[in-house]
Amino acid sequence: MTDLSHIAQPGTTIAIRVTPNARRAGVELAEGQIRILVTETPEAGKATEAARAALAKAMGVAKTRLTLVRGATSRDKLFRLD
Repeated sequence: MTDLSHIAQPGTTIAIRVTPNARRAGVELAEGQIRILVTETPEAGKATEAARAALAKAMGVAKTRLTLVRGATSRDKLFRLD
C-alpha cells in the first residue's frame, strides 16, 4: 500500500478519485493524484466509507479524523483531515 503519511497535517484537504467495484482494493499515487480502488459497490455510501478507511490507513490516522467535504455521490472526492 502507498504511504501517504507525509500529507497527514491537520487542516489539509486531500483530493482523491475512487474506483468502486475494483477487483482488488488499493491506494495508488499516479501523476500527482491519489486513486483509491475499493471492492465495494457505490450504493448507500459503501464505496465512500471504504475509501475513507483506505485513505486513513495509508496516511496513518484514524478514519474518524477524515471528513468528507465534497463528492458524496461522485468518483472525485475531497476529504479534510481534522
